[in-house]
Amino acid sequence: MKAADLIEVVKNLNPYKQFGKVTRVVGLTIESLGPKTAIGDICLLYPHEKQEPAMAEVVGFKEEKVLLMPLRQTFDIGPGCLVEATRKPLQVKAGQAIIGKVLDGSGRPLDGEQLAEGLTSVATETAPPNPLLRPRIDTPLSLGIKAIDGLLTVGKGQRVGIFAGSGVGKSTLLSMITRHSEADINVIALIGERGREVKDFIERDLGEEGMKRSVLVVATSDQPALMRIKGAMTATAIAEYFRDQGMHVNLMMDSVTRFAMAQREIGLAIGEPPATKGYTPSVFALLPRLLERSGTSENGSITAFYTVLVDGDDLNEPIADAVRGILDGHLVLDRKLADKGHYPAINVLKSVSRVMGDIVHKSHRQAAENFRQYLSAYRESEDLINIGAYKKGSSKAIDQAVKLYPAMNRFLQQSNDDTHPFEETINLLEKQFT
Repeated sequence: MKAADLIEVVKNLNPYKQFGKVTRVVGLTIESLGPKTAIGDICLLYPHEKQEPAMAEVVGFKEEKVLLMPLRQTFDIGPGCLVEATRKPLQVKAGQAIIGKVLDGSGRPLDGEQLAEGLTSVATETAPPNPLLRPRIDTPLSLGIKAIDGLLTVGKGQRVGIFAGSGVGKSTLLSMITRHSEADINVIALIGERGREVKDFIERDLGEEGMKRSVLVVATSDQPALMRIKGAMTATAIAEYFRDQGMHVNLMMDSVTRFAMAQREIGLAIGEPPATKGYTPSVFALLPRLLERSGTSENGSITAFYTVLVDGDDLNEPIADAVRGILDGHLVLDRKLADKGHYPAINVLKSVSRVMGDIVHKSHRQAAENFRQYLSAYRESEDLINIGAYKKGSSKAIDQAVKLYPAMNRFLQQSNDDTHPFEETINLLEKQFT
């Protein structure tokens, strides 16, 4: 380390430690008298027994009391326990050495191993890039999935929502994107997932090849609400680090809904009033702060895929509606298609890519529009066709749709292990539907 760096470190050293004392624990929150600190700072809670201190974040103030929320389950905290101020927000380690690792919400390896030396510390919460410094999205990203590459083309740096009810194939679609896309690295956040599903996703969906260029951040449903929020922030911070190195990153988060639920828990615990269907105002303030951090920057890009759970397949529920308004497109997974064994169950008529028109050539765009028109014509008359009530010759559009329907179905369906190069997909689309 250079002499100037050492001098800077010495200048920033605080020779005094500031402490407070726990006065009350209510629900999810811990109240303490002191120390002097600020919102978002990490404090260390010292149990009465001689144990390792537990990390907690300052989430609010109540008169002279500091409101803290622990990052891990705490069972030995009681009145009088010491609270030490670190005067710093949560930071995590990032670098090439974490590729292939599975981390918890605070950036520590889940297997208990130590991270390698020489990694860079990055803050979990940062400001999104300046809007005027964001390059425009102008390059398609090949995902190897025909339905998306051909009809809902995603650009490098685009942010896309995957909207679906439970059990319709969100995790499977994410695993296909991870294995087949052209990204340099994948950062995957599993937020609020069942513990059983984590190893299933790693071994069954990702596989050894997928893990070689991925970083997983896991905060399961049994973790405290704050840890689930930090899991999403940590994954985004790691993706930002690799973007700043000039890489193209795929960030995948499953799910934003559970992230919002965690923030609702925290908001209600510190006294926020419920606003829309029980969600507190801070939920709708936090969503854009998280989602706007991905996308393009001067150095690289983060193409982000956020899954959104929709109760009863209702796409107009508050979180789905808010997320759809922030992102650059959405893929809707349809339970009716999944019930028919149609995978991936993407309803292309309800899905949209807001940047597709700017990043594909004219013949590709025209073929995609023709495909949508034929599919829409068939779906509108599907009941009549199935019961034999439609007479051939009544409509040229429907006649052509019926003729092309088997080809459309083949184009939209794809097995998990199957991948198609981008150019091959576009050539097939233009050949059959121009």
